[in-house]
Amino acid sequence: MFFDYTKYNAAQQPEYENKEELQEVIKELSSYPPLIFAMEANELKKDLAKVCKGEAFLLQGGDCAESFNDFNANNIRDMFKLFLQMALVLSFGSGKQVVKIARMAGQFAKPRSSDYEEKNNIKLPSYRGDIINSCEFNDFARKADAKRMLKAYLQSAATLNLLRAFSVGGLADLALINKLNLGFVRRDDIDSKYESLCHKVNEAIKFFESYGISSKNDSRLHETKIYTSHEALLLPYETALTRKDSLSDNYYNCSAHMLWIGERTRNVNDAHVQMLSRVCNPIGVKIGANANSSDILKLCEVLNPNNEAGRLNIIFRMGANKISNLEHILKDLSKEGLNLVYSIDPMHGNTQSIDGYKTRKFDDILQEVKSFWHIAKVNNIIPGGVHFEMTGQNVTECLGGSVNIKSTDLQKRYETQCDPRLNADQALELAFLIAELMNEK
Repeated sequence: MFFDYTKYNAAQQPEYENKEELQEVIKELSSYPPLIFAMEANELKKDLAKVCKGEAFLLQGGDCAESFNDFNANNIRDMFKLFLQMALVLSFGSGKQVVKIARMAGQFAKPRSSDYEEKNNIKLPSYRGDIINSCEFNDFARKADAKRMLKAYLQSAATLNLLRAFSVGGLADLALINKLNLGFVRRDDIDSKYESLCHKVNEAIKFFESYGISSKNDSRLHETKIYTSHEALLLPYETALTRKDSLSDNYYNCSAHMLWIGERTRNVNDAHVQMLSRVCNPIGVKIGANANSSDILKLCEVLNPNNEAGRLNIIFRMGANKISNLEHILKDLSKEGLNLVYSIDPMHGNTQSIDGYKTRKFDDILQEVKSFWHIAKVNNIIPGGVHFEMTGQNVTECLGGSVNIKSTDLQKRYETQCDPRLNADQALELAFLIAELMNEK
């Protein structure tokens, strides 16, 4: 076995009643083909090294937790389109390459603040994502089922296949970027800004074509790269899909190009950090408002001992009202000469409950991004990227934005199984606002 997680403290793990079945599933998964390859993970590391230097920008986003029931080609396509649109806005507005990492093809497990959930005096195990149990509130649905890992693998493989096909099959052609209709009517102001940008891109393409450069003879105008990521939470699944690369003899987690460690599982001596310290993929770590610079330095020592650029992505998730805590952290880290990607997850620290719905306010999300940006700049640190929970669908889960979703709108299309997501309009609006930040002197 690559790594025996049972020898370490392993937080956020389900209790499987049928231990024999669990071992059978792990054995079967271990025999399955890898979902990604070492060379792909190395390419992502090179791209993230550019982010470290300020030559590129990281756009990471996707579903809070992928759903078995919502798995279909249209949802995958719409998320892909949204990534292309946001990347176009960010790239054209800043002149930088945009490294696109989707929370897709494996984001099935979710950490929980409590092991149990109670409704109407009935107490059941918490829903931990479709790879573990089901969100229906009954005893059968909430039992951890190891065979769900097999379904998660198959859906991840199909998702990756489709993403790869979209990336090289013409959907990413810059000449067609103005035709990426997401299947619903956008607000006029967002549509107008996007159409204006597309017009400028098309004019630039015509100029290139006058010099014989077109999507027909240059793949850079016709194809794109989109990597996958998820929280490496469920240890049986992650260890079963870790393989030794035949060319380098190094281990890679082959369930995704990049894995991240959550705020609840980032203890340097525990199983999640120790497991990912042994693989060569790019790694992310979520850092909450109660952290300090010494926490990050300890993580760097374990996860990136050689200070390799592109290896470690520090993802801050503090909340708009606590982001000032970042000042002390970045002031300390700026003295260390660390090769880190610094990014912001403005979603998780801004969750609140309104009328029984978990939601987030667009203004809080934007404020946390702006504060991160300015605090980083003051401390001579490069604000390298953003990490959003978002969907290509026209949901009503986050409040505000120019679409002006109100609390009374939450019930209209509240479709998430776990955390509230930005809808496509809100995500694209944020891309325009971040592009303005990138151009600030």
